[in-house]
Amino acid sequence: MTQVFFYYDASDRIAAAAVLIGKAFAQKKALLVFAPEAAVADAIDRQLWLHPPGSFVAHVRADSPLAAETPVVITRQLEQPQQCERLFSLADEIPEGAERFASIIEVVGDDSEARSAGRERVRRYRERGFAVSFVDLAGRG
Repeated sequence: MTQVFFYYDASDRIAAAAVLIGKAFAQKKALLVFAPEAAVADAIDRQLWLHPPGSFVAHVRADSPLAAETPVVITRQLEQPQQCERLFSLADEIPEGAERFASIIEVVGDDSEARSAGRERVRRYRERGFAVSFVDLAGRG
């Protein structure tokens, strides 16, 4: 069964996502980052060059020839999915084929619109039988 982790109340969603991706990278966990919007994909790409400070999170875009050998891959589409156990979703909707991942990580911002959309995704995940856990990021980024 797919486990979904919602990190909520992030004051800066992209920065919080970069921290979490950096932690997964430090633990040598491969991660597929799903960012269907070009601006979000660009923002997380830039942030991963900056965070964590003094470190480097090896990452590439899905169309890179190095994607198969890089632990963190940013993709805007899941039609031609790379094989990976963990999906980091920066999408506004539940990704198609989400059930093929062992775990899905989502970061929800602290504004009312983001919280409302996050609650709706939680409801949909639960309707599909996914196990959902929560981590409060308030005051942590």
